[in-house]
Amino acid sequence: MTDLLDFTGKSVVVIGGSSGIGNGIAQSFRRAAAQVLVTGTRPDEGDYLEAEDSDFTGLSYAQLNVSDRDVAAALAESLGPVDILIQSQGIVRYSRGEFEREGWDDVIDVNLNSVMDVARAFHSRLVEAKGSMTVVSSVAGFKANIGNPAYSASKAGAVSLVKTLGAAWARDGIRVNGIAPGLVPTKITTVTTEHPERLEGALQRIPLRRLGSPEDMAGAALFLASPLSSYVTGHTLVVDGGLTLQ
Repeated sequence: MTDLLDFTGKSVVVIGGSSGIGNGIAQSFRRAAAQVLVTGTRPDEGDYLEAEDSDFTGLSYAQLNVSDRDVAAALAESLGPVDILIQSQGIVRYSRGEFEREGWDDVIDVNLNSVMDVARAFHSRLVEAKGSMTVVSSVAGFKANIGNPAYSASKAGAVSLVKTLGAAWARDGIRVNGIAPGLVPTKITTVTTEHPERLEGALQRIPLRRLGSPEDMAGAALFLASPLSSYVTGHTLVVDGGLTLQ
C-alpha cells in the first residue's frame, strides 16, 4: 500500500501552490518523493514567507498570474511531461462585491476561466505522461453561498468541468478529478475563522466538529493522483467533515 503512494520520479505542478491548500498539497507530494513546482502571483517565493504561512522547502517556484489568460501556455511550454497537475487557484470578493460586474468578472476569471486555460495549456504535457489533473473547487459549488454568487457559480462550474474533461480526456489516458474542501483556515476564509462567533456557528454545522486542514485536502489529492484511484475519473471528492450533510 505504501508503494502506491510513492511518487518518486513524478513531476507535479501545483497552480496556486504558494499558500493555503495548494501549499499543503505541494508539500505532501514533495514528502512522497515527487519533484514539485508551485506557482503564485508574487515575483519570488520569499515574498510569501512573511505574509503567509507558506513552506517552500524542496519546492520549485514560478510566478504565474492566471488572470492573464495567456501565461499558462508559456509556463507549460517551458516544461517537459507533467505527471500530475493540481489546480488550486482561487479568489473571493466579500462585502457583496461579487454582485457588481467587476467583482463578478474577477472571480469568474480566476476561479473558472483560468481552470480551463490551465487545462488547455497543460493538455499535451499530461498526454505525454498519461497523467492526471485534480481541480480544487469548494463545497460552495454544491450549495447556496448567499453573499458570493460568483464564487459559488465558479465552483459549480469547476465541478461540471471536471465531469466534462474527465469524459473528454479519458481517451488521451488522462484522468481528471476534483476536490471540494469544506471550511479550511486560509486567507480566503479568515472572515469566518478569525471571528469567534462566526467560527463557533460554523463548527456547529460540521458533524466532525472541527475545521479541515490543508493536510486533509492533501490526503485526497494523493489518493486521486495515485494508482489507488486508477478507475476514478470525472469525480469531485467532497472533503468537508460532513458539512454538506446538514
